[in-house]
Amino acid sequence: MNDARNAGDRNALELRIESKVYRAADGTSVEVLRGLKFRLEAGRFGVLLGPSGCGKTTTLRIAAGLDPDFRGDCRTPGSGRLGIVFQEPRLLPWRTVEQNIRLVLPPDQTGADLRDLLDTLGLSSHLARYPGELSLGLARRVAIARAFAVQPDFLLLDEPFVSLDEATATRLREELLALTDRGHVTTLLVTHDVEEAIRLADRLFFLSDRPARIVLERCLPARDARSPAMIAAIREELREQLASG
Repeated sequence: MNDARNAGDRNALELRIESKVYRAADGTSVEVLRGLKFRLEAGRFGVLLGPSGCGKTTTLRIAAGLDPDFRGDCRTPGSGRLGIVFQEPRLLPWRTVEQNIRLVLPPDQTGADLRDLLDTLGLSSHLARYPGELSLGLARRVAIARAFAVQPDFLLLDEPFVSLDEATATRLREELLALTDRGHVTTLLVTHDVEEAIRLADRLFFLSDRPARIVLERCLPARDARSPAMIAAIREELREQLASG
């Protein structure tokens, strides 16, 4: 049995998955995660990396409370205000940008002032447009704005910058960091991009192949101290550590 609960304060994210098993189409059992355990301090930015199909998104779903079928326990930070950004923007095509963002707000907050959020993400001039009129970069901005509209204390992102050109992705990363730092949001992001992870994270968690577990954990220096040379050196050091087992 698992025990997933909210801490009710600014406690760390603590995730312990003894085992997560899927039932395959042919009826066989597939163990995706085994002995996976990590802790992310409140207000910090963590990144999950690992081979394709190893269980990164499954881990994220468990942390979000979307998949309770696992053995272990999950303690989430904050008061339960959760923001999620999926790989696809998942916008309702018949609603405008502003309507898609405000859709997540509780009835008593539908008129909340979102001007700072919209300005940070460059969406103020696009509020009356529909998803079909947006570029992928703008659609991703809307998805991020929707996640932040609830003023989350816990944020989960599943490859939010995949398929974007580098200039757009770089700007979105900067906007994301501005929002998470401003709100002291505990953040967990999944990516395949090691350099992206090094630029964003306070702490890195590397997963093994299935059944996945944490094989390497790395705390990074302050972001403003990460020069291009330091980022390259960290990337090479991580590559060597992972290659050596």
